Amino acid sequence: MSKVSIIMGSQSDLDTVNEAISVLRHFKVPFEAKVLSAHRTPKELSKYVEQAPKRGIKVFIAAAGMSAALPGVVAAHTMLPVIGIPIESGNLKGLDALLSIAQMPPGIPVGCMSIGKAGAKNAAIFAVTIIAVNDKKAAKRLSDYRLDMRHKITNSKIKL
Repeated sequence: MSKVSIIMGSQSDLDTVNEAISVLRHFKVPFEAKVLSAHRTPKELSKYVEQAPKRGIKVFIAAAGMSAALPGVVAAHTMLPVIGIPIESGNLKGLDALLSIAQMPPGIPVGCMSIGKAGAKNAAIFAVTIIAVNDKKAAKRLSDYRLDMRHKITNSKIKL
């Protein structure tokens, strides 16, 4: 049963979203991924989001570029946490998406990550962190991941 739902506004967002998918696979967190648009498929999106808890979903990751309405629309249809990934696209290279996701009205929060692939990776790690609150295996994998990062830093040698 999937625990994370990744929703992309467009198939073209997959290049960025693959970073999140890789992280979820690394942590062995079951997920599902779907292309749904806040503007082009609003009825299908609301139905999908509203039925997600029945499928075991605990967290949403929503990736969108330009006006980036998708994360906010997802949040409007669920009580579950929503993490937004601003896609680097358009003339503003994702800044418009970042601001759209970060400037949610009070009462409908969306966690906003950084623009692009780094944001996608952090979105997945944040989703794992949320799941780890009630999942000891996810918590152990997250702890091991952080310890591994620490060791890479403490064991690094500067070559001058």
